[in-house]
Amino acid sequence: MDGPERERAIARWRPAARRMLDAVGWEAEELAVRTYAGGASLALSAPPDALYAATDVNEWAWREAAAAPGEKRPSFDAEADRLRVTIGAERKPGLLALRAAARARGLTFLSDAESVSVGSGTGALVWPAAELPVPGQVEWDRVHDIPIVLVTGSNGKTTVVRLLAGMVEAAGQSAGLTSTDRVEVGGTTLGTGDYSGPGGARMLLRHPRVETAILETARGGLLRRGLEIERADAAVVTNIADDHLGEFGIQTLEALAEAKLLVARAVKPEGAVVLNADDPILARAASTVRSPVIWFSLDAENPRVAEHLRAGGRAAVADEDCLVLAEGSRRTVVARLGDVPMTLGGAARHNVANALAAIGAASALGVEPAAMGAALRRFATGPADNPGRANVYRIGGVVVVLDYAHNPHGMAAMASMCRAMPAQRRLVLLGQAGDRTDESVRELARAAWTLAPDRVVIKEMEHYLRGRRPGEIPALLADEFSRLGASPDAVALPGSELDAVRHSLAWSRPGDLLLVAVHQDRPLVLALLDRLQASDWQPGSPLPQ
Repeated sequence: MDGPERERAIARWRPAARRMLDAVGWEAEELAVRTYAGGASLALSAPPDALYAATDVNEWAWREAAAAPGEKRPSFDAEADRLRVTIGAERKPGLLALRAAARARGLTFLSDAESVSVGSGTGALVWPAAELPVPGQVEWDRVHDIPIVLVTGSNGKTTVVRLLAGMVEAAGQSAGLTSTDRVEVGGTTLGTGDYSGPGGARMLLRHPRVETAILETARGGLLRRGLEIERADAAVVTNIADDHLGEFGIQTLEALAEAKLLVARAVKPEGAVVLNADDPILARAASTVRSPVIWFSLDAENPRVAEHLRAGGRAAVADEDCLVLAEGSRRTVVARLGDVPMTLGGAARHNVANALAAIGAASALGVEPAAMGAALRRFATGPADNPGRANVYRIGGVVVVLDYAHNPHGMAAMASMCRAMPAQRRLVLLGQAGDRTDESVRELARAAWTLAPDRVVIKEMEHYLRGRRPGEIPALLADEFSRLGASPDAVALPGSELDAVRHSLAWSRPGDLLLVAVHQDRPLVLALLDRLQASDWQPGSPLPQ
């Protein structure tokens, strides 16, 4: 749907939705429309204790807008009566009263089907959703909020979250984090899986040991459910890259930046938003940010950063071989690249950027540079510190670099890092989920080709077909590598992710570098690599079954 047809549909939806909102007593609620090529998103606001009923209201309005001329529809009065009953059955006045009381005190309020809480971390009180107190019964002097940081972006989120947690811990605070693979407090795992959405945030913010919370905030959760919290002390946006375009009507990098910058709206006026000055999309979008900005950049002479510092602002920059925190004319060396293992002496430029983003966020929390530097020097390249992100194994003279690289931007960063590492031959192993466009899949291959690999291994991600046929994505990748100039005998399609890793190891010999992008079978792959390392496996020897 586009052009005049779309505008006619919106023009019919607006008065229908407004009429029903007024009829059910929601006169103060608002309508919102966002258009994009091929369609539009139509939304309405609603009381927080009647969101399911609000969905019914919106669906009714759309059915009215989409009805053909002369089509028989239920009477408006009958539908309004039905929706009032639905709203009444869902309403929870006790929940709204507790929410209003928490808001009046400037405190975090969280609710779901099972639990309701006020405050956060060490200052949270939690009740079963069916047993809520009246506001007057709450011991408000026991309730407070802890510092909260939101971290989003196309790549680097998880690494920044882990780094920042390490800095907070080095400063003597108990840090909790959510990420795409776990919820963790002070090194103790509370849950494994993708917790980069609202569910993970609630789990962490209700935990009584958390003194500072760092929440990875993924695009999907933002677009599906918005922000779980209304106030944060800082937010980080690492970068904006071509990934998931076309989903939820997000079809341009500018629209993606707008969605990710939703985290900035939660930041308190006295807080800070940490942004990548080297990202042109973010640099342009920064004009919409109301809170103070802390820039980070790989270029100490970045004009935007220089102007910002002249005005007395803060920034984290790479200056020759140093990671530097700057404010106005003052410069503090946080660490030297040679002392920060994850940067591989500066060769891993993406991790230099991740370190700078974490430094910026840590400064917003008041962490001293000495604690930042201590955490950076301890943060290694192995899976114990940063599982699945630029992990470097050395096995029998073969270097295996394991990473989550799942989009062209991330793959290009890893290829750049691996090009700077000495090797006799290079191999890249990759695959892609089925919910990307053909062009995005081909772009992933082009990013991998910048490594100039001697061998390409393409895996089937059978758990991530997402509407594609088995073999379709591997065939698309193989075709693009062929177009790029790869000879047929240099490209292998051995099947599953684990089979692809085994194939790569069997091909290797001392002096080789294997760049292995791992997603669905990471625990199995890590276990295999650990076993090979522990057994002093040598290339050419049989692989354990």
